[in-house]
Amino acid sequence: MALLSSNVFANNTLNASDAYPRVFVNADGSKTNIPAKPQRILSTSVTISGTLLAIEAPLIASASDFRGRFFRQWTHVAEERGVENVWSAGSVDLESAYIYEPDLIIVSWSGADSAKEQIAEFQQIAPTIVLDYSQQSWQDLAVELGFALGMENQAERKIQEFDQFVAASKQKIKIPEGQTNIISYFGAGATNAIALETGVHAKLLTDLGFDMESPNRAWHDNSIPMFDFIRVHFEVLPQLNAPTTFLLSADDKRAQTFMADPVLVNLPSVKERQVYGLGVNSFRIDLYSATEIVNDIVARFKI
Repeated sequence: MALLSSNVFANNTLNASDAYPRVFVNADGSKTNIPAKPQRILSTSVTISGTLLAIEAPLIASASDFRGRFFRQWTHVAEERGVENVWSAGSVDLESAYIYEPDLIIVSWSGADSAKEQIAEFQQIAPTIVLDYSQQSWQDLAVELGFALGMENQAERKIQEFDQFVAASKQKIKIPEGQTNIISYFGAGATNAIALETGVHAKLLTDLGFDMESPNRAWHDNSIPMFDFIRVHFEVLPQLNAPTTFLLSADDKRAQTFMADPVLVNLPSVKERQVYGLGVNSFRIDLYSATEIVNDIVARFKI
């Protein structure tokens, strides 16, 4: 699937032009003909919706998470633009899809918000494109969406603005010495996760100047595909060596709980008292959550 995803990305970026119709190569290898520049987009993926909002796409309606909510980092943007909440993840409502009369429907190939089982039904309503965000940064996703929507310039502008923001932020901070890791902490009796140094979360911190620890791939629970994180047994966590830890989807209150865990007492970052929340909205990295993370890090480590 990784090779297919890279080929799809290349096809959807190298063939861009100003004219329609244009052909979009989907994440499953199929192709979608988009007859005209979309003006009424329905996103069936709450994750993809964040990047659609970031490039100011004409998003009229979006699915939400399994609780029926948009992601907190961009809820206010969706409200300001009048984006309708059509259904929660896993509860596709085809009647609603008809009611909104979209001229393009967007589906995720992967993740809990995937509606790929309904692709055939969506195709009866409007041209439907399929993307796989699981192996892409929000920037790569923005480029693909930019091609489909005829918004290449807007996508590139947002990416450049964010890159400049990160570069400027890097000059404002003094980061702790030594390496850093990111942990998704659930405690004993549960699967925990450690960020790969090649993943989007670690890449963001690397761009800010952090040296990310590379976890042992052999720790990974092979029953789950390895993308940006490895899934590990809780007992593996004390084998990490970095003197600084960020906790995924967490604030500093959660960091205090982590440092109070008796199993983790000898973890270098616990000994150094350098465990921090990466932010409560840090699970999915889009323009909005990434901006929150960078701003929080600047506030914490400002020179």
